[in-house]
Amino acid sequence: MKNALMIIVLSVFSAMSFAQMDTIYTNNEKIACSVKEITADAIKFSYPNEDLVNTVYKNTVQKVVMKSGRVQTFAEATSYKTVFGAEDCENVTLTSVQSEVNGLFKLGEVSAKAKGTTVLSSMEKVKERAYHKMKVVAAMMAANIVYLTQNNTTGNQMGTQFTAGKSTETNLAGVAYSNKLPNFDDFVKLIGERTQFQTFEKLVLSGSDADMSKYQSIKNLKVLRVYNESGLIMMDAKMEGNNFTTFRVIHFENNGFTLVYKDRDTIYNYKIGF
Repeated sequence: MKNALMIIVLSVFSAMSFAQMDTIYTNNEKIACSVKEITADAIKFSYPNEDLVNTVYKNTVQKVVMKSGRVQTFAEATSYKTVFGAEDCENVTLTSVQSEVNGLFKLGEVSAKAKGTTVLSSMEKVKERAYHKMKVVAAMMAANIVYLTQNNTTGNQMGTQFTAGKSTETNLAGVAYSNKLPNFDDFVKLIGERTQFQTFEKLVLSGSDADMSKYQSIKNLKVLRVYNESGLIMMDAKMEGNNFTTFRVIHFENNGFTLVYKDRDTIYNYKIGF
C-alpha cells in the first residue's frame, strides 16, 4: 500500500514538474528545460536550475511543448521515413546538404557505384542504378538518410584505333545516418538470459553487385556479449561458419532481430528468429 502511494505521489510530482517548464520531445528522450531560443536549425535551452545553454538540432526534435501549453512541431524531424532494413530502401533520403544530418546518429561510411555495359549506355540509367544501390546499402544499416560526400559521373568515351572505349560510370560515397536508434534496454529485456539463437535468412550486397541478394540461411548463433556503444546496440557473438564476431543490431521485434556487419566492400544482414 505504501509503495503504491509513493508511486502515485512521484508520478504527480513529475507531472507537475514538467508542467512548470518547457519540454523538448526528441526522437529518443523527453527533456524538461527552459527554452531560450529557436533558430533556423537548432533549439537552445537550459536544464532546470542551470544557466549553461545547451543546443539540440531541430532534425532530432519532434515537438516542443511550452509551459504555457503551446505546442510547436518541426517538419525537419517528421520528414525522415522509417527504415528497419533492406526492404525499406526507398525510404532512404540522399542529400548533399550537410545541415540536414546535423544532430543525427552516425552509422558509418557507405559507397556505391554503377557502370554501363557498353559505350552507348544511358548515363541517367547508370546514375539511377548507383543511387538505388546506395539506398540499399544504407537501408541494410538501418539508415534513413545519407550525406553524399562524393557524387561523380563520367560519360561514355568512344574508343579509337589506339585506345579502348569506356562506358559511363557513377561513383557515390557518403556517410549514413539515422534520426532514431533502437532502444538498448528494450532489446536486452527482450532477449533476456538467452544466448543461443538461429538465423533464417541472409542478405548480401558487395561492391561489384548490381543489387542485393537474399538467401535462406540456417546457422547457429551464440551471443557472448551485448553492449551499448554510443547508442548503438553492439553484439559479440559466434556464428556457425562465420569468422566475423562483432555485429550491430539494427532492428528487433517480438519475434526476432536483424544483425549487420561489413567485411571490406561487402555488407551482410542476418535475420534471427526466436
